[in-house]
Amino acid sequence: MRMAETLERHLQRAHCDYKLVEHEPSATSLEAARKAHIPAARMAKSVILDDRRGHYLMAVLPANRKLDLDKVRKGSQRWQLSGEQNLVGLFKDCQRGAVPALGALYGLDMLIDPQLARLADVYLEAGDHENLVHMSMDDFFNLAPNAEVCELCH
Repeated sequence: MRMAETLERHLQRAHCDYKLVEHEPSATSLEAARKAHIPAARMAKSVILDDRRGHYLMAVLPANRKLDLDKVRKGSQRWQLSGEQNLVGLFKDCQRGAVPALGALYGLDMLIDPQLARLADVYLEAGDHENLVHMSMDDFFNLAPNAEVCELCH
Protein backbone atom coordinates (compact mmCIF):
# COMPACT_ATOMS: atom_id res chain seq x y z
CA MET A 1 0.00 0.00 0.00
CA ARG A 2 1.35 3.44 -0.84
CA MET A 3 -1.37 5.89 0.10
CA ALA A 4 -4.91 5.69 1.44
CA GLU A 5 -7.40 6.01 -1.43
CA THR A 6 -9.41 8.69 0.37
CA LEU A 7 -6.32 10.82 0.90
CA GLU A 8 -5.07 10.35 -2.66
CA ARG A 9 -8.48 11.18 -4.15
CA HIS A 10 -8.81 14.41 -2.14
CA LEU A 11 -5.23 15.49 -2.91
CA GLN A 12 -5.90 15.07 -6.63
CA ARG A 13 -9.31 16.77 -6.55
CA ALA A 14 -7.87 19.78 -4.72
CA HIS A 15 -4.86 19.90 -7.08
CA CYS A 16 -2.49 19.81 -4.10
CA ASP A 17 1.21 19.81 -4.69
CA TYR A 18 2.64 17.07 -2.50
CA LYS A 19 5.51 14.64 -2.33
CA LEU A 20 5.35 11.04 -1.15
CA VAL A 21 8.28 10.28 1.16
CA GLU A 22 9.17 6.62 1.65
CA HIS A 23 10.80 5.33 4.85
CA GLU A 24 11.55 2.10 6.64
CA PRO A 25 8.49 0.58 8.38
CA SER A 26 7.55 2.40 11.57
CA ALA A 27 5.05 1.92 14.38
CA THR A 28 4.50 5.56 15.44
CA SER A 29 4.53 9.03 13.91
CA LEU A 30 7.60 9.91 15.94
CA GLU A 31 9.42 6.84 14.65
CA ALA A 32 8.28 7.61 11.08
CA ALA A 33 9.80 11.09 11.36
CA ARG A 34 13.07 9.64 12.60
CA LYS A 35 13.21 7.01 9.86
CA ALA A 36 12.33 9.57 7.17
CA HIS A 37 15.03 11.94 8.53
CA ILE A 38 12.63 14.82 9.11
CA PRO A 39 12.22 16.97 12.24
CA ALA A 40 9.59 15.48 14.55
CA ALA A 41 8.18 18.99 15.08
CA ARG A 42 7.16 19.02 11.37
CA MET A 43 5.42 15.61 11.54
CA ALA A 44 1.66 15.86 12.13
CA LYS A 45 0.45 13.18 14.53
CA SER A 46 -3.26 12.40 14.66
CA VAL A 47 -4.90 11.44 17.93
CA ILE A 48 -8.48 10.21 17.70
CA LEU A 49 -10.85 11.02 20.53
CA ASP A 50 -14.43 9.96 21.21
CA ASP A 51 -17.17 11.08 23.58
CA ARG A 52 -18.48 7.55 24.40
CA ARG A 53 -21.62 8.36 22.37
CA GLY A 54 -20.35 7.72 18.85
CA HIS A 55 -18.88 11.15 18.10
CA TYR A 56 -15.23 11.37 17.07
CA LEU A 57 -12.71 14.18 16.97
CA MET A 58 -9.17 14.32 15.55
CA ALA A 59 -6.51 16.25 17.43
CA VAL A 60 -3.45 17.02 15.29
CA LEU A 61 -0.18 17.88 16.98
CA PRO A 62 3.57 17.62 16.37
CA ALA A 63 4.85 14.06 16.70
CA ASN A 64 7.28 15.10 19.43
CA ARG A 65 4.52 16.50 21.69
CA LYS A 66 1.92 14.88 23.94
CA LEU A 67 -1.78 15.69 23.91
CA ASP A 68 -3.18 17.39 27.02
CA LEU A 69 -6.78 16.14 27.19
CA ASP A 70 -7.67 18.98 29.57
CA LYS A 71 -7.01 21.43 26.71
CA VAL A 72 -9.38 19.68 24.31
CA ARG A 73 -12.59 21.66 24.24
CA LYS A 74 -15.21 21.12 21.57
CA GLY A 75 -18.57 22.20 22.90
CA SER A 76 -19.64 20.60 26.17
CA GLN A 77 -18.51 17.11 25.21
CA ARG A 78 -16.00 15.22 27.33
CA TRP A 79 -13.40 13.54 25.16
CA GLN A 80 -11.31 10.43 25.78
CA LEU A 81 -8.68 8.60 23.75
CA SER A 82 -10.46 6.32 21.31
CA GLY A 83 -9.56 2.63 21.26
CA GLU A 84 -7.84 1.12 18.22
CA GLN A 85 -10.85 -1.15 17.64
CA ASN A 86 -13.03 1.93 16.96
CA LEU A 87 -10.68 3.28 14.31
CA VAL A 88 -10.88 0.36 11.89
CA GLY A 89 -14.39 1.37 10.79
CA LEU A 90 -13.51 5.05 10.52
CA PHE A 91 -10.37 4.65 8.43
CA LYS A 92 -11.12 1.60 6.28
CA ASP A 93 -8.45 2.37 3.69
CA CYS A 94 -5.66 2.86 6.24
CA GLN A 95 -3.43 0.39 7.98
CA ARG A 96 -4.00 0.18 11.71
CA GLY A 97 -2.10 2.98 13.45
CA ALA A 98 -1.26 4.92 10.25
CA VAL A 99 -4.11 7.44 10.11
CA PRO A 100 -3.49 10.56 7.99
CA ALA A 101 -3.77 13.77 10.03
CA LEU A 102 -6.62 14.99 7.81
CA GLY A 103 -9.70 13.76 9.65
CA ALA A 104 -11.91 16.15 7.67
CA LEU A 105 -11.51 13.81 4.69
CA TYR A 106 -13.12 11.09 6.82
CA GLY A 107 -15.91 13.28 8.22
CA LEU A 108 -14.22 14.14 11.54
CA ASP A 109 -13.98 17.54 13.16
CA MET A 110 -10.37 18.58 13.68
CA LEU A 111 -8.35 20.52 16.20
CA ILE A 112 -4.80 21.47 15.25
CA ASP A 113 -2.07 22.69 17.54
CA PRO A 114 -0.70 26.16 16.66
CA GLN A 115 2.86 24.81 16.60
CA LEU A 116 1.91 22.96 13.42
CA ALA A 117 -0.38 25.65 12.05
CA ARG A 118 2.51 28.15 11.99
CA LEU A 119 4.71 25.94 9.80
CA ALA A 120 5.14 26.49 6.06
CA ASP A 121 4.88 22.76 5.36
CA VAL A 122 4.05 19.54 7.14
CA TYR A 123 4.48 15.76 6.90
CA LEU A 124 1.71 13.29 7.70
CA GLU A 125 1.05 9.57 7.56
CA ALA A 126 -0.12 8.45 4.13
CA GLY A 127 -2.27 5.60 5.47
CA ASP A 128 0.44 2.95 5.74
CA HIS A 129 3.58 2.46 7.82
CA GLU A 130 6.11 3.18 5.05
CA ASN A 131 5.06 6.48 3.45
CA LEU A 132 4.51 10.08 4.43
CA VAL A 133 2.87 12.91 2.54
CA HIS A 134 4.81 16.18 2.47
CA MET A 135 2.67 19.22 1.67
CA SER A 136 2.32 22.92 2.31
CA MET A 137 0.23 24.10 5.25
CA ASP A 138 -1.86 26.08 2.76
CA ASP A 139 -2.83 22.84 1.01
CA PHE A 140 -3.34 21.15 4.38
CA PHE A 141 -5.82 23.83 5.45
CA ASN A 142 -7.52 23.74 2.02
CA LEU A 143 -8.29 20.07 2.75
CA ALA A 144 -9.41 20.87 6.31
CA PRO A 145 -10.96 24.34 6.06
CA ASN A 146 -12.94 24.00 9.29
CA ALA A 147 -10.04 22.81 11.44
CA GLU A 148 -9.88 24.79 14.65
CA VAL A 149 -6.47 25.95 15.80
CA CYS A 150 -6.04 25.69 19.57
CA GLU A 151 -3.43 24.72 22.18
CA LEU A 152 -3.41 20.94 22.54
CA CYS A 153 -0.06 20.14 24.14
CA HIS A 154 1.48 20.24 27.62
